[in-house]
Amino acid sequence: MLRPETPAAAKPATARTPTPTPTPTPLTPAQALLAQASDPNACAVSFDGDGIALAPVLQTHGALFDALPIPARPGFVFAGWYRTAQEAASRASVARVNGAQSAACTDRELTLHGAWMTPDENAASHTRVPILMYHQFTTKPEGERGWLRGNYAYIGDFEAQMRYLADQRFYLPTWDELDAFIDGRLFLPARSVIITDDDADATWLELAVPVVTEYRLLTTSFVITKYRHEGTPSPYVLQRSHTDDMHEAGANGKGRMVNWTVDQIAVDLESSAAILGAKEVMAYPYGHYDATAKEGVHRAGFTLARTIDWGFVEQGTDKLALPVIRIDYGDTVDSLRREIG
Repeated sequence: MLRPETPAAAKPATARTPTPTPTPTPLTPAQALLAQASDPNACAVSFDGDGIALAPVLQTHGALFDALPIPARPGFVFAGWYRTAQEAASRASVARVNGAQSAACTDRELTLHGAWMTPDENAASHTRVPILMYHQFTTKPEGERGWLRGNYAYIGDFEAQMRYLADQRFYLPTWDELDAFIDGRLFLPARSVIITDDDADATWLELAVPVVTEYRLLTTSFVITKYRHEGTPSPYVLQRSHTDDMHEAGANGKGRMVNWTVDQIAVDLESSAAILGAKEVMAYPYGHYDATAKEGVHRAGFTLARTIDWGFVEQGTDKLALPVIRIDYGDTVDSLRREIG
């Protein structure tokens, strides 16, 4: 008699070890910032240094740095940004980075290193900043005729002056840096200079702008916006207000700036700023100003105002009465060297 076969015992199921899901590496703050940026030239700039805890900011590779922060630290004066910690330790002005230089990033990132000094060191530097003031330009070595002859700088002299500033590697502060310098919050190198032009005359646009662009020198053009609405003619030219409609004589024969009320002045400057897309600094028409003019400038939200009074900007200078070094026809590169070093 045949017996039924006993079925083979089932093999126990082999337990499968689940494959772990890799944990993504968290993005750094700079990477997170870049992940939200649509511009392929966007560059995340991070900041490093003693007492510095700033979030990274976006800049544009190849463009001038825009509004770099000026940090504060109790008991110290900020001494600028540098590309390496070694350069920051040296505080060499030729290595310092600000809005007059272009951002150059590797793999869309850049770290800037901050430097500090004591208030005593800052005071001992005795830095005085000249603001150069130009007006019109001429291609005639013999100059122009007429009562405005002095306003027309010979373009050959201007080119030599700009070449000198570039070759000597003068530091070109931005206006927010000058503001902080006046307060004693920021150190500026002894060989600092700010270049400005009044009126945005056609000769400035046609003759001088190509020169400052060639030498990559940051300049400020004070524009009468009643006559000019166009954008900046060069990445190296900041356009700021020379008022909208106050470059005219008022009732007493002087400029409207010393004839109008505080409210009228503020409204005009607000209009001018809206056209230019910036406030920050303005230049008084004809150099005329008084207490009413200064209050109007302040009410309009400007922090700095430039006069035509001769002198250098120092710590504690009146921010609404910045002096200048006027450059006239006949002033050569040697004249400039004697004035500013």
